[in-house]
Amino acid sequence: MELVSNSQLLPQRFLHSASTHGDKAAIVYRGRQLSYRELFETAQKVAGFLRHAGMAQGDRVALLVQNSPEYIAAYYGVWMAGGISVALNTQASVTDVLTWVRHSEASILFVDLAYANITELFERLIDVRVVTVDTLHTRNEAHKQYAAWNWQNVLDETPLERIAVCAAQAPAAIIYTSGTTGAPKGVTLSHANLTANTASIIEYLELSARDSIMNVLPFFYSYGNSVLHTHLTAGGTIFLENSLAYPHQVMDAMARACVTGFAGVPSTFALLMNRVDLHAYDLSSVRYMTQAGGSMPVTHIERLRAAIPKIKLIVMYGQTEATARLAYLPPERLDEKLGSAGKAIPGVCLEIRDEQGLKLGAGEKGEIYARGDNIMLGYWRNAEVTQTVIVGGWLRTGDLAYMDGDGYIFIHGRSSEIIKTGAFRVSPLEIEEVILEMPEIAEVAAVGVADDILGEVIKVAVVVKSNCSIEQRAIQAYCRRRLPAYKVPKIVEFRDALPKTATGKVRRALLVNKQKEGL
Repeated sequence: MELVSNSQLLPQRFLHSASTHGDKAAIVYRGRQLSYRELFETAQKVAGFLRHAGMAQGDRVALLVQNSPEYIAAYYGVWMAGGISVALNTQASVTDVLTWVRHSEASILFVDLAYANITELFERLIDVRVVTVDTLHTRNEAHKQYAAWNWQNVLDETPLERIAVCAAQAPAAIIYTSGTTGAPKGVTLSHANLTANTASIIEYLELSARDSIMNVLPFFYSYGNSVLHTHLTAGGTIFLENSLAYPHQVMDAMARACVTGFAGVPSTFALLMNRVDLHAYDLSSVRYMTQAGGSMPVTHIERLRAAIPKIKLIVMYGQTEATARLAYLPPERLDEKLGSAGKAIPGVCLEIRDEQGLKLGAGEKGEIYARGDNIMLGYWRNAEVTQTVIVGGWLRTGDLAYMDGDGYIFIHGRSSEIIKTGAFRVSPLEIEEVILEMPEIAEVAAVGVADDILGEVIKVAVVVKSNCSIEQRAIQAYCRRRLPAYKVPKIVEFRDALPKTATGKVRRALLVNKQKEGL
């Protein structure tokens, strides 16, 4: 593959932002402020460190680091050295993390000392060199014996002066969308994918160096990842808040910082509307808010607009396999197209097709297909699954919808069984395999059921073995010991048998019950 100039790719655009806005704040985090120049120079040191550590072009480097200046410098530093960034869910179990590290064959792993299960992780890591990162500046040295290096070793390194030249179609990032059950699905994005989607989002959001955003989304998630790249490319400022545990503090920080933007998933806005009096804060600087990561109930959209009527609310739709974004609903058409996920973003083509892959007309329901420069290269080292998802250059999204005569899509369901709870995507099989470890359980099926706050909560239907008994809380307690909190089922339903098809497949749709039992 012929190498092309990096002049339009994200690492080079980061260089342009650092050259143009050198002294401007790029990141504000926990009282720290890093300028574009400082952030870029730190990324150069990461790149120099990785090269001296023996990282070669195309090597994978994993990041188990929470949102922070260190995360951003490491992520871009991997690119600047010619590597592939593999950002990992910082709330995932050790088993998940190890699965992803092994599957990607990452040679180096950056680990945040704040990771909840860090001791177990270190004890189980094999053949991976570790760099510890103290994002909270606790100066914790308890795990020194496990790590080859720490962040200070990175800062002491000689910066890499020249950004590595990469092919536009070369892999740049891997984002894992499922856990330990079956083959991991590592969405592989090229430099061209990321550059194209970033440019499209900047265009329809009309982002510029004058913009700033209060970010509460994790960067390992494609939505948060897009917020990071769009603002660094545009020369804006990112204010980092890694928790909504204290929503009043987040809103107060937004008001004091006079940010122009805010991004959230449906549960983010539900939390703010239920716990915060939005009228109490001066949000006059906020130009827009974006919503993605699942369908937001129309009632919530109406409540949010009533609370902050002068702010443009932009409903969006996308997938990790499409880098981030596929469609957006222009705010001026929100009333007219209420309930729509929007129209195709610049550079993307959307079609609704039937089960045979034939294009349907306006108003006809089928599966959303997407084509554009943002569509992934495929799943890392899984050509078989890739071929079922990318057909003739089109991405089969697995989402069911119809398109109106103006090209706006209205999603009415998902063919995928993945559960979307808050900002997370959870495979039901991950939960089922854990519960099936319990000696009392004969069968189990996990599904997502609608929830006003999280979008969906996890429900499990279980069949207990004859002559056995077990309580709901015992199942949940077992899951808490084996799974991250967001994967623990909120609802447990006991059944005599699971509904199945003639071929033995569980009919999951019959298990979905909107009644929030046990909440």
